[in-house]
Amino acid sequence: MTIVLFIISLLVLIIIPNLSNQKDHAKKIHGSAMVSVIQTQIDAYQDENHDGDVTINKLVRSHYLTGKQANQAHAERIVVVKNHAMQK
Repeated sequence: MTIVLFIISLLVLIIIPNLSNQKDHAKKIHGSAMVSVIQTQIDAYQDENHDGDVTINKLVRSHYLTGKQANQAHAERIVVVKNHAMQK
């Protein structure tokens, strides 16, 4: 019985850190996907409008991004600098 509990505790010690690493990895992937989405929308906006600097608010007002996407970009600290989306 003690051996079984020992083996189970070892497995838990192995699995728990991996779960937290997977969560961090997923957040990084999602952040980079959001940067790609915003950059694509910046490019589409510029192709159609030719008005200089683009902001996330301009993209929302022009219906290139949804409010939810803008909120997510803000939460993930994504900014637009000289028409390039980047994560701080």
